[in-house]
Amino acid sequence: QVQLVESGGGSVQAGGSLRLSCQVGGASRSSVNQHGLGWFRQAPGKEREGVATIGQGGMTSYADSVKGRFTISKDGARDTLYLQMNNLEPEDTATYYCAIARIVSLASPPLSPAAFVYWGQGTRVTVSS
Repeated sequence: QVQLVESGGGSVQAGGSLRLSCQVGGASRSSVNQHGLGWFRQAPGKEREGVATIGQGGMTSYADSVKGRFTISKDGARDTLYLQMNNLEPEDTATYYCAIARIVSLASPPLSPAAFVYWGQGTRVTVSS
């Protein structure tokens, strides 16, 4: 069974940076090269929302709120998904989750939680003003 473990969350001041990692395990072959992947976040009292996704072929999509600040990437050799977050804002405070898409596609998966089937437990990011 596929397992995803996020790390890299923490507390930073506005304008700071963090890099989140998502280790994918439990598969016989590199999962990050075989699936579409995504990062999502959920703030207290709000619905889970898509942040960034990356397709099997490397195509990416970003939420408008993070374009130009966040970068999604993957390392097949390490079977790890990353989210580089720069110029963080208090509005970015949330628990961040990585996930594997239901459908394999070269294109980036949609920024919808319904399009994803496997989820990590999340890592908390707090940005203070």
